[in-house]
Amino acid sequence: MMTSFDLTGKTALVTGCKRGIGFAMAMGLAEAGANIIGVSANLEKSGSDIEKAVTALGRSFVAYQCDFTDRAAVKNFAAQVMAEQGVPDILVNNAGTIKRQPAAEHSDEFWFEVIDVNLNAQFLLSRDIGAKMIERGSGKIIFTASLLTFQGGLTVPGYAASKGGIGQLTKALANEWAGRGVNVNAIAPGYISTDNTEALREDPTRSQQILARIPAGRWGQPDDFKGPVVFLASDASRYVHGEILVVDGGWMGR
Repeated sequence: MMTSFDLTGKTALVTGCKRGIGFAMAMGLAEAGANIIGVSANLEKSGSDIEKAVTALGRSFVAYQCDFTDRAAVKNFAAQVMAEQGVPDILVNNAGTIKRQPAAEHSDEFWFEVIDVNLNAQFLLSRDIGAKMIERGSGKIIFTASLLTFQGGLTVPGYAASKGGIGQLTKALANEWAGRGVNVNAIAPGYISTDNTEALREDPTRSQQILARIPAGRWGQPDDFKGPVVFLASDASRYVHGEILVVDGGWMGR
C-alpha cells in the first residue's frame, strides 16, 4: 500500500513555496520522493530555506521568480519552466494573497491584485501546463482553496470571490480532464498559523472565537498539509477527481 504514496522520480512544481503552507507542501512532496521546482514572487535564485531543506533530503530543487499579478509574466513563466525543466508531473497552485478592507471601502487595487494572484494566474498555469499533461496522458493538479471557498468571510471580498472561483475551477477542469489522465483536486485549509492569519491570531477576541469553534482545539500548522498533498499528488488518489479536501480541524463540521 505505501508504494501508492511513493513519488520517487516525479517532479512537482509548487507555487508560493517560500514559506507557510507552500513550504510545507513542497517538503512533504520531497519527503515522498519528488524533486521540486519552486516559484514565488521573491524566491531567492539560490540559497533559500526551501532549497536547503529539499536538497538536504537528496532531492533536486530549481528556483524561479514570477510576479503573479502580471498575466504576461505568468504565461511566459509557464512556457519557460516547461522548456527548461519539462512538463511537471505535479502542479501545486498554492501562491496567494489576501487584502483586508470592508467591502464598501474595498479598493480597485486590492480587488484586482487578489483576483489576479489567487485566480487568474492559477487558471493560466493550469491551462498551459494542463494542456501538456493531457498530451502526455498523466498529471496531477492541486489547488489551495480555503474555508472561504464555502463561506463569505468578513472584510475580504476579493479573497472570498477568488477562493470560491478556485472551487469551481477545480470542478470544471476535473470534469474535462479526468478521462484524459489528469487529476484535478484542491485542498481547503482552515485557520492555519501563517502570515495570512497573523492579524486574526493577534486579536484576542477574534482568536478566541475561532478556537472555540474548532473541534480540534488548535490552529492548524503548515505541516498538517504534508499528508493531504502527498495523497492528492500520488497514485493513491488515482480515482479522486474534482474533490475539495477540507483540512480544518473540524471547523466545517461544527
